[in-house]
Amino acid sequence: MAIVGRPNVGKSTLFNRLIGERRAIVLDTPGVTRDRNYGEARWGGAEFSVVDTGGFEPASEDGIVSQMRAQAMLAIEEAEVVVFVADGREGLQRADEEVVTLLRRSHPNVIYAVNKIDGTKQEALAADFYALGVPHIHTISAEHGRGVGRMLDAVVDLLPDADEDDEDEDAITRFALVGRPNVGKSTMCNRLLGEDRMIVHDVPGTTRDAIDARLTFEGRTYTLIDTAGLRRKRGIDRKSSEGYSVVRTMRAMDRCHVAVALLDATEGVTDQDARIVGLAAEKGRGLILLVNKWDAVDKDPKSAQRFEEQVRLKLPFAAWAPVLFVSGLSGQRVHRLMPLIDKVRAAHQFREGTGPLNRWLEQCTQRHHPPVVKNRRVKFYYATQARTAPPTIVVSCNDPEAVHFSYQRFLVNQFREAFPVEGTPVRLVFRGKKDRHDED
Repeated sequence: MAIVGRPNVGKSTLFNRLIGERRAIVLDTPGVTRDRNYGEARWGGAEFSVVDTGGFEPASEDGIVSQMRAQAMLAIEEAEVVVFVADGREGLQRADEEVVTLLRRSHPNVIYAVNKIDGTKQEALAADFYALGVPHIHTISAEHGRGVGRMLDAVVDLLPDADEDDEDEDAITRFALVGRPNVGKSTMCNRLLGEDRMIVHDVPGTTRDAIDARLTFEGRTYTLIDTAGLRRKRGIDRKSSEGYSVVRTMRAMDRCHVAVALLDATEGVTDQDARIVGLAAEKGRGLILLVNKWDAVDKDPKSAQRFEEQVRLKLPFAAWAPVLFVSGLSGQRVHRLMPLIDKVRAAHQFREGTGPLNRWLEQCTQRHHPPVVKNRRVKFYYATQARTAPPTIVVSCNDPEAVHFSYQRFLVNQFREAFPVEGTPVRLVFRGKKDRHDED
């Protein structure tokens, strides 16, 4: 289902209501939504994808606005059902007529909705829209939910039967492209998708929302999340849509399994890169460091080695993350990214039995004895895995507070040498005898 209409008629508000979460940015400023935004909705026993589009202005030739129109047309082509949304308070506009004329020519299943009808006294505001010559108009309030159920009944009636062989949603790997503004996230996204789905412009901040898209590679399905670039806090106007974009990007990190952090090869590793990578690691996401624009760098045989040394020096807390040098513009080495995402996702879901973990712990203590604190040596009793994503190991000992951070780091490094966990954080939790019955 695709939602189309003029700017600022309430499309994103309707999108958020249908998917049950505030994923699309909603402001009074026209043109906040620029790309297609995908979500999942359920109604009447049916599950279907909902696509929010940017404001549709048929007559505009402005650069970004014309790309927004192209994005809306792609959404219309993809959709089984199109919902046209108009603003009841503003009345019928010339642009509404132009959009409806275009929809009649391009799609057989169009449902017409007049939004911002908050009560029965405002029903009369929809009368003018029958001049469009459509058989039925749904009066709705996307903000309050009025009339949305009846509109969805009509949507579900037009949807085809679902494919019984759809993949389990939990089995689909979600990866997010994150990074500073203008490091090439949307270009990389378009390269992976094989189409110009994300708007690419040389003005930083063109992408404002975290955009979901489906991607198939070698028979496997993925959800790709293209996020808005994260600036330094002092550079963000929190009263504008950019402040909301930061929130959406943070939530995109929460939703993804693997964060693909793009670094600009022409600028090196910045402090803001370190903050973004640190945030992904703190949230426990799988992590890949993707050095983009590598084709624009003057190179010699050791250029990659020197750059990776710079990455490790400035991002020591992510030394476990693999580094890949690519170019989203030319496609150089991009084919290596998807297999690497699979490898990192497998590491993120890694699980080991208690027996091998106890043998690993015993070998670690024999190689390097635990510290002595107040004339008392720390004793480790056993290790067990409490959870995955990321792998979390609980170590039972006689005095958890006496385990120095350097010894904790030693155990984590030994764990990485013993088990295939490249690309994922590893968490160790030390628990005393009295705490063994407690929850994590």
